Amino acid sequence: MRVAFIGNALPRRCGIATFTTDLELAVRNLDDVTQAAIIAMCDPGSQYAFPPHVCCSIEQDDPGSYLAAANFINVHGFDVISLQHEFGIFGGEAGNYLLSLIALIRVPLVTTLHTVLDKPTDAQRDVMLALLAASVRVVVMAQKGRSILIETYSADPAKIIVIAHGIPDVPLVSSQSAKEKLGFANHRVILTFGLISPNKGIETMIEAMPQVLAAAPDAVYVVMGATHPSLLRDAGEAYRDGLIARVNALGLNGHVVFLNRFVDRPELLEHIAMCDVYVTPYLVESQMTSGTLAYSHGLGRAVVSTPYWHAMELLADGSGVLVPFGSPDDLGKAVAALLINETTRLAMGRKAYVTSRAATWTNIAQLYRHVFRIACRKPKPLLSGLPLSHFAAMCDDTGMLQHAVYGVPDRNHGYCVDDNARALLMCCGIDANTRPEIIATMMPRFAAFIQHAWNADTGRFRNFLSYDRRWLEDSGSEDSHGRTLWALGACSHDPRLKQWATALFARALGTVEAFTSPRAWAFTLLGLDGYCAVCPGDNHARELRLVLSKRLHNQLLICESPDWVWFEDRLTYDNARLCEALITTGIAVGVPDLVDAGVRTLCWLLDQQTSPAGHFRPVGSEGFLLVSREAPQCFDQQPVEACATIAACLSALVVERAPFWLAEARKAFAWFVGANDLGLPIVDAITGSCRDGLHPDRANENRGAESLLAYLLALLDMERLGRNESDSATICPPSAVLSHTFMEERHIVADQAY
Repeated sequence: MRVAFIGNALPRRCGIATFTTDLELAVRNLDDVTQAAIIAMCDPGSQYAFPPHVCCSIEQDDPGSYLAAANFINVHGFDVISLQHEFGIFGGEAGNYLLSLIALIRVPLVTTLHTVLDKPTDAQRDVMLALLAASVRVVVMAQKGRSILIETYSADPAKIIVIAHGIPDVPLVSSQSAKEKLGFANHRVILTFGLISPNKGIETMIEAMPQVLAAAPDAVYVVMGATHPSLLRDAGEAYRDGLIARVNALGLNGHVVFLNRFVDRPELLEHIAMCDVYVTPYLVESQMTSGTLAYSHGLGRAVVSTPYWHAMELLADGSGVLVPFGSPDDLGKAVAALLINETTRLAMGRKAYVTSRAATWTNIAQLYRHVFRIACRKPKPLLSGLPLSHFAAMCDDTGMLQHAVYGVPDRNHGYCVDDNARALLMCCGIDANTRPEIIATMMPRFAAFIQHAWNADTGRFRNFLSYDRRWLEDSGSEDSHGRTLWALGACSHDPRLKQWATALFARALGTVEAFTSPRAWAFTLLGLDGYCAVCPGDNHARELRLVLSKRLHNQLLICESPDWVWFEDRLTYDNARLCEALITTGIAVGVPDLVDAGVRTLCWLLDQQTSPAGHFRPVGSEGFLLVSREAPQCFDQQPVEACATIAACLSALVVERAPFWLAEARKAFAWFVGANDLGLPIVDAITGSCRDGLHPDRANENRGAESLLAYLLALLDMERLGRNESDSATICPPSAVLSHTFMEERHIVADQAY
């Protein structure tokens, strides 16, 4: 296996960084892991000298950095991703920038949750639900975390695995030698370590020290750790200074020692070894994981703790003592009792050491290996983990509504056959096992809309239907007719709809020969690709496919010039579908000229759709691109262009398996999640909605059906792309071989792009 970890990493100073680094090291040493690496989070304003096993980093507040990391993961062939999740280390509201990375990766995801909130905010709940949906397995470190996920988030119990926090595998030793080395030889030592912040309850132990000293006058309380970076940034050392002031006020000088530094593992283990009692006097119950507790317990130290969730489970067997929250009196009594009773204290430590052997990092790595193996057997279907609440909101018992005001469906504009045909196309691309509820419920509904749209009197599909179910025209546009044929052709392969789809396709095909719209020709050709594969005996369909493809090719020959390689004197909308139609048809009918024309125009279009900075930039709809203009209009940018470009690149990949097409498809998809002129995500990974595009200064916050379906269709194509990448066979049908010169040129470009 090749495993990538996403999380904080040393030398960043925090518990997550220590955990991720320790887990990566343990997994790397497994005999069946060929590579383990960390993709490290970087907090704002910080720079770290990461070691070599940190292969790349993500800037917390930079959306583009998450996209770059997703691309890195996909390109470098990792088998599984281990995400270390904690609220606060990822950018966006409740860390939702992370969701764009998850949407892009084509690698199974295993998520370890370091915090599980029982009372989340709406934003935190949405992020957690998205993580649960996208993850093949979810790891928590306490049974309480598992219970909360099931009860609060309705998580699938089969997905959730409890794996304890790992600990170093070191011998159980007496505290005396470590005390002598560190200068505490004549003291009984109480220890708290970790990043210092108010929720750690250190003041409770300080308030308890007079009671401890009354029983053990040689006792000293060592508080080891730097101030938490976030607290230091916001308030400086005010909290630590307050603690020191309280120590002075109580006359505890010499009995409370602050070691203000973040220590490395050897120094940390020495300080744990020297302590007689370890205390974690946290102030709140909802502490799901404590690495400091796990380490001290695992090294065989007697522990006194408040009853937060992790401590309650770990110490329930009597290997530690629990005291009430915020009670210096109870804390002082418990600590003093252990300090003065060596037999009880050492017996408790030995019990803690013995019971924790299963949690050594070597054993924890083997448990994670088992989870990773399960994940690797379940390739990640992109659509399976996508929330579809907006998709559901846009549909009713008639079909899919056209428009939305922000994220609210707009009934004023009713429905159209265009969008319901797109929705049916999407259903045809979904694995029935992935989203069975869509196939069972919505697919027949979209088909019924198309059937109702058919006007036998005119031989055309109607397009616009009012919300009160009145058709607003007798015949829709040529483009809407062609798109509906495309959907019917795709349905020809579905056993549930094949009979209906092929019959209606054959009836509706007759009027297309009189059409003049190149896009209507292209959409029909894409439909014919599916229809002819299942109805090869329909001579009329086969002949019309040749007629339409020749027309489209002739359009190119008429309009093409050295600087203008296109079918018309302008670029308008859904442009790449024309290229896709020629490539697909050329492959099917064995005409290399059609394939060559489709690939040639697609390469030119990709140039027009690439910004100077190198990211995808759809041709803007404000006037589009005319042959008389030197450059495309930049805005408004629409999702259908990215969707069409991805599909066209996939069709080109069938002709020629080259990294160029993979890179261009990924670039177009990245536009959805923020790699665009404004650096703004178009999609909302929490609801599965898609904004209607980009204006020059902002995103269009309306989220209509066309944009939503463009995103969902693009996701399905990216899933196909992932399957193609895993297939090592060369895909180049003999009937679709391009010219030798052109192939050489494309390989040069592909090598440069890769």
